[in-house]
Amino acid sequence: MIDADDDDDDRPPAEAGGPFRDRDAARLVEAAIFAAAEPVDEAALAELVGADVDLDAVLADLVADYRGRGVEPVRLAGKWLFRTAADLAPRLSRRVEEPRRLGRAALETLAIIAYHQPVTRAEIEQIRGVTMSKGTLDMLLEAGWIRMRGRRRTPGRPVTWGTTEAFLVHFGLETVRDLPGLEELKAAGLLEGQIPAGFHVPLPVEGEALTAEEDPLEPGDLLDLLTDSGSEEG
Repeated sequence: MIDADDDDDDRPPAEAGGPFRDRDAARLVEAAIFAAAEPVDEAALAELVGADVDLDAVLADLVADYRGRGVEPVRLAGKWLFRTAADLAPRLSRRVEEPRRLGRAALETLAIIAYHQPVTRAEIEQIRGVTMSKGTLDMLLEAGWIRMRGRRRTPGRPVTWGTTEAFLVHFGLETVRDLPGLEELKAAGLLEGQIPAGFHVPLPVEGEALTAEEDPLEPGDLLDLLTDSGSEEG
């Protein structure tokens, strides 16, 4: 008796450079995501499998095939990577000593940048109500969670700040618009007590494109970062 799968196994592989069958494309996409050291952009996957392949369908099939398994392909920040299944995370987690934890000032600054981007240092200080030290932005830059976007078209042309792809990946977000809104923050107990009338959670600007109020960065801007130091609470 011949097994039904034998026909597939006996088929010759797709020719190099030729159009891929969906099964071959799925295997190729799976291998590319698995082998990559960083999340893989869909444009790179599309170039890999060729224009004749419906990449959206291939990725959907791949996600369905991995559903319920120990690892699964996920799309974060517009790129693909393999992650441990969410329901297994508690059983696999282990305690590790963090060499450097973000303090309250850094967490507040990161939240302001995430929700208010593009935002300048002066605007961050105005929202927090305290002068920001040089070390706060340095720490977030070192973590890879924030970046210089451009320069605001106002006197002094201050640098504008925004979050990075690494920020999205670390916090499990597809885009910054997936950040929790007002009702979600209240439900999580992060907003307690009397909320002022008219209080709202801003909708962040999505993508890397500059706004109409920003100019591109210039050579040497990275050397001019954070020239002032101030005091802030711990």
